[in-house]
Amino acid sequence: MPSTSIKRLFTDTGLRWLWLTLLCLILDQVTKQMVAGSFNLYESISILPIFSLTYVHNLGAAFSFLADQGGWQRWFFTAIAAIASIVFTVWLAKTPRSQTMLSIAFALMLSGAMGNLIDRVLFGYVIDFLDFHWSGKHFPAFNVADSMIFIGAALMILDSFTSESEDSM
Repeated sequence: MPSTSIKRLFTDTGLRWLWLTLLCLILDQVTKQMVAGSFNLYESISILPIFSLTYVHNLGAAFSFLADQGGWQRWFFTAIAAIASIVFTVWLAKTPRSQTMLSIAFALMLSGAMGNLIDRVLFGYVIDFLDFHWSGKHFPAFNVADSMIFIGAALMILDSFTSESEDSM
């Protein structure tokens, strides 16, 4: 009987989207290793007038927040990413199968949190390489994991506006 419960957990909840988490996590890690293996640190290749691949290490969080600190931020952001990964997994397990957009949002955010967590644990920094710029101004470089977090958060917000309120039922 316990195997039936586990099977149901992976078919009747948001956990059925873990394949998407794994796919995005692999994409994130493969692209980071391709850049790290092919570029020297800070090397940049222009792809479009507004986009370059630029290999950088981010010691901080979004927009290099706290990157200039003495090293304690590595463990702080590692802990945050680990906790976020656990929270997203629990939310996936508690999200009913019928809430597809919300489940996909959690799956994407989980992949992003795990992707950056892996980097922090292995290297002490996050590998970033997607570099958008305009008129000499560069936005902070980011990676596939960051993109998945952003897309997941956007889907979560969109879902909050499009799903029916439980109070109205």
